[in-house]
Amino acid sequence: MSQADYIWMNGDFVPWDEAQVHVLTHALHYGTGVFEGIRAYETERGPAIFRHHEHLERL
Repeated sequence: MSQADYIWMNGDFVPWDEAQVHVLTHALHYGTGVFEGIRAYETERGPAIFRHHEHLERL
């Protein structure tokens, strides 16, 4: 894998070797910048996943 010269960070292009993330950033500790959820609802017939097929196509 090759390294890019610039990355997109906080709305701007930053040189790769100058990009920094604070050690206490929420995304670093909890991964909130990486994962997303697919909404599901409990129904009388069991769990129902909201727009299941559309999510699978997107992923």
